[in-house]
Amino acid sequence: MSEKTNTGFEIVETFPVIPLRNIVVFPQMVTHFDVGREISIAAIEQAELEDSRILLLTQKDYKNMEPNADDIYDIGTVAVIRQMLKLPQGLTRVLVEGEYRVKVKNFEQMEPYIKANVTRIPEKDGELSVTEEAGMRLVKDDLENYIHANTKINPVAVDMIQGINNPDNLIDMVASYLPLSIEDSQKLLSKIERYDRIICFHEILQREIELLGIENKINERVKKQMGEVQREYYLREQLKAIRQELGDDDDEKDADNYSEKIKALGLEEESEKKLLKEADKLNKIHPSSAEYGVLLNYLDWVISLPWKYEEKELTDINRAEEILDEDHYGLKDVKKRILEFLAVRRLTDSPKGPILCLVGPPGVGKTSIVRSIARALDKKFVSMRLGGVTDEAQIRGHRRTYIGALPGAVINNMKKAGTVDPVFLLDEIDKVGNNYRGDPASGLLEVLDPEQNSSFTDHYIDLPYDLSHVLFVTTANTISTIPRPLLDRMEVIKIEGYTPHEKFVIATDYLLPKQIKENGIPKDTVEISDNALRDIIDYYTRESGVRNLEREIQKILRKCALQIVTEKKEKIRINAGNLDKYLGPKRYIYDVLEDKDQVGVVTGLAWTEVGGTTLTIEANCMPGKGKIQLTGKLGDVMKESAAAGISYIRSIAKEYDIDEEFYTNTDIHIHIPEGAMPKDGPSAGITMATAVLSALTGIPVKKDIAMTGEITLRGRVLPIGGLKEKLLAAQRMGCKTVLIPKENEPDLQEIEAAAKAKLNIIAVSDVHEVFDLALDKTKKSKKTKKDKK
Repeated sequence: MSEKTNTGFEIVETFPVIPLRNIVVFPQMVTHFDVGREISIAAIEQAELEDSRILLLTQKDYKNMEPNADDIYDIGTVAVIRQMLKLPQGLTRVLVEGEYRVKVKNFEQMEPYIKANVTRIPEKDGELSVTEEAGMRLVKDDLENYIHANTKINPVAVDMIQGINNPDNLIDMVASYLPLSIEDSQKLLSKIERYDRIICFHEILQREIELLGIENKINERVKKQMGEVQREYYLREQLKAIRQELGDDDDEKDADNYSEKIKALGLEEESEKKLLKEADKLNKIHPSSAEYGVLLNYLDWVISLPWKYEEKELTDINRAEEILDEDHYGLKDVKKRILEFLAVRRLTDSPKGPILCLVGPPGVGKTSIVRSIARALDKKFVSMRLGGVTDEAQIRGHRRTYIGALPGAVINNMKKAGTVDPVFLLDEIDKVGNNYRGDPASGLLEVLDPEQNSSFTDHYIDLPYDLSHVLFVTTANTISTIPRPLLDRMEVIKIEGYTPHEKFVIATDYLLPKQIKENGIPKDTVEISDNALRDIIDYYTRESGVRNLEREIQKILRKCALQIVTEKKEKIRINAGNLDKYLGPKRYIYDVLEDKDQVGVVTGLAWTEVGGTTLTIEANCMPGKGKIQLTGKLGDVMKESAAAGISYIRSIAKEYDIDEEFYTNTDIHIHIPEGAMPKDGPSAGITMATAVLSALTGIPVKKDIAMTGEITLRGRVLPIGGLKEKLLAAQRMGCKTVLIPKENEPDLQEIEAAAKAKLNIIAVSDVHEVFDLALDKTKKSKKTKKDKK
């Protein structure tokens, strides 16, 4: 609370003080201001600790940052703090409401905040004297005149003012809203006697009314001048029209230039006519208008696009093959299909044909293959990333009615290419999205359809544009997310992952020389052994492509560069023994074969986005009530495959000497390790069935056999996908025999010999064949035999 003392004739109060700059606060006035000086913030904090009341005194010089007692007016207003808000840069915004006027007797302290002893200026009550009443009439007349002269104030305020009879209340309220100077406001606040305040306010109002009249005259003069400017513009427009009629208009030069350029484009008659009409509008629009700039930008865009198709020398297929072999190792089937595609284009001499879609995991070289196609055809290469595109306008552009409208990415890339027949890559077409702005896939339909793209229409250009000469090639990681209408317009070429041998050759012949050059390593300074490269492939990367392999090689060479610079090494040899010093401990350890044949343990094969892998499937049987438990974070399809396998085993239980009531008195638990990894798909059907049969019969499964295939309720083995990757996984693990579905046997012809080496691949059509090949009946579990007896 503020301190009060009674001196006999007057009450002295003590308040913390905020010295104000460029503002005077009156009683009844609600306002806010920002404070940042330490003395002001300290005063606010002290007031908040007491009763939230603070004394507001105005500084005589607002530039003074450290005022003393002589720099502050001695009459001010006690106000209550209603709200505080912390702002950036150490500022505090304070909302206050003025309560009453006071006069400073003395300043009790100046640090850490100003503190003053004050006496309250009493407000005179009762009836007005004759002079005071006369003064009030003058003031109210002044206010009425001021309100009528000021269009910003609502005239209703006149009635409200007429109802206030207390001079102090009227002056304090009105002064808060008038644009008075600091000197006039302080003068009005400092008048003690009521009559003196009335006369002072009358003088101030008279001056304000005079100033307002002068402002109104200036405004009228400015408006009149503006009217004259508009009149001049109108007359000039009329003069321009007269000159056009007389054929003497210099402003037509721009339109003529654009008309000549449009005629040189060789457009169809309808399109040329439309553009000439747009160019003619330049004569009718004033150069300073916004529409003139929009029209110029549109014409510049149209003229900068390539429109004419020029015949080129036919493609040399042999040279194309050399370029593809030079840029990429392996991928024989992909290269063969691309050469066939180019040969057909050469024989038909027609740009029409299927749109190629290269599908494969990340890092296998899809984008670089398209670049090689462009190099083989001697054509410009442009690309458009479709990942994350959710707005059709990004494909087809915005209409010119929108502010800042531009063509879509297709037309933009055609301008960048500068020719009508580039190789155009649409990258990551499987990641096209859609939302409320439109469906980009719908916009791509017209682009990729050979029957429609000869008249592709961008919303901004608004003219049919011929895309039929463009060689479009798309890429994707999977076809499952590509919209069906788009997929129907494309021919899919699958790019499988590389074998370890292919990765080794790519690393030796392509990646290592490239990274040595990019990292500035001197020739013959760094030597990486073949064993080290193979260890990088096997133990530091797990991918279908070679992107991470290149990163690991780059990581090694960066460390070598540091050694060359800091240790002045002239020769660095990296082998399998010291590889961990550069790349750390091995990150991936491939599964290895079990030491011996085991009951209920079978090796399955699976496909992942980074290649093939092995799955050790475990089954266990125990006395119970026929409960079947599946663990290892299995998907619904995998669970259904396990149920189908168990149902088939129930149907053949008698053949394998299994208790036909096992499903009521035996619990079966199937588990696939690495439980945190989600697993799904039907290809582990025969593997889970084999594991369950082994657990029920006690017959162990051969440790060096792996298998993959879907099972039916009648015991048929259905085909699966990803055969090449699965064979490579079995090869890495050291398996000798791999069981595959009979219907996948033709796929073996398309798989490189390296992926089939050292494997005895057996095609099976029935689960009986699987059981006969996988179970070692000579090693039946002794425990099971005893139980049977």
